[in-house]
Amino acid sequence: MALNILKEADFRKELKAAATGGYLFFGEEDYMKSASIRMARQSVAEADPTMAAFDDIRLDGLDFTPAALLDAMSVPPMGGSRKVITITGMNFNALRAADLDKLCEALAEIPSYPYNLVIFSAAADALDGGNLPKKPSELLTTLGEYLRPVYFERNTPAKLAGWVQKHYLHNGVQADPSVCQFTVEYCGRNMFTLSGEIDKVSFYVRAKGRDTATEADIRTAAIPAMEYDAFAFTNAIMERRRGDALDILADLKLRRVEPLYILSEVSRVVCDLMAIRTMADGGHTSAEIGSSLKMHEYRVGLYMKQARKADLALLRGAVTACQAADRALKRSAGDGYGIIERLICTL
Repeated sequence: MALNILKEADFRKELKAAATGGYLFFGEEDYMKSASIRMARQSVAEADPTMAAFDDIRLDGLDFTPAALLDAMSVPPMGGSRKVITITGMNFNALRAADLDKLCEALAEIPSYPYNLVIFSAAADALDGGNLPKKPSELLTTLGEYLRPVYFERNTPAKLAGWVQKHYLHNGVQADPSVCQFTVEYCGRNMFTLSGEIDKVSFYVRAKGRDTATEADIRTAAIPAMEYDAFAFTNAIMERRRGDALDILADLKLRRVEPLYILSEVSRVVCDLMAIRTMADGGHTSAEIGSSLKMHEYRVGLYMKQARKADLALLRGAVTACQAADRALKRSAGDGYGIIERLICTL
């Protein structure tokens, strides 16, 4: 039986119809996952805002257990006819077979509690979806027996430009299509970053007594995308050029780039390097690797050159170190840049 994978728009339609049951958010666009979760929470809270806190259950993937899910599902809603349970931060790719079996046993109980809307939201790199739409991964297929998969595909630059214009308008600022397109080109396609940069440009424009953004405003108030910085930064870390890496980090800190974003970009490059090295060692060509990873062949060649230079044990260690740093960042209320400095100095 073919796996029925929903799109974001499909989920929103079902949400308007008071959706219940289990859903699995996955794919590249983490910002829209968060937006859909907010909509789900709001739809449940609307029934009785005074009891919303009791009907909005949030579980952290780092501490998640199937037993905790069963406990959360077993309690009836207190405000209306539904409650929402969201589970974020789980790394499905790291699940052992026995842990996956226990999770599926708990997921099989979702229909027994028809008043729940259960949403598992996997970050972009936390669930291998396979080669969609034709060949979903075995993991996604297994989870799809209990949860309805919702694929959040990365937006094209054209779609992002339309979203950028709406975001400017929400802030009371006009921006013509060419300025919106330039915003995407200058600030990158990460929607979390775009949202913050649009806000900064909007506030800058309004502070100047104007209501229309220009390319000059974006160059003045926004931070340019750090894709090339991320590659150079990661290379410096992997090659143990600590002085160079710390200099790049100091520049990113000066530009007020958020530590979590810096680490996410470095982690993405490290994981791409590891994947490319593994596939190259297995005899795959650049074209095959690019097709599998949905990466431009030029970029594959660039990454492959660096991946072949890196010691395989160091690559594995870098992946583990990035995961540990991510956990530390999410739990820390202190200096996030310090955690990245420790990552640089311990590899």
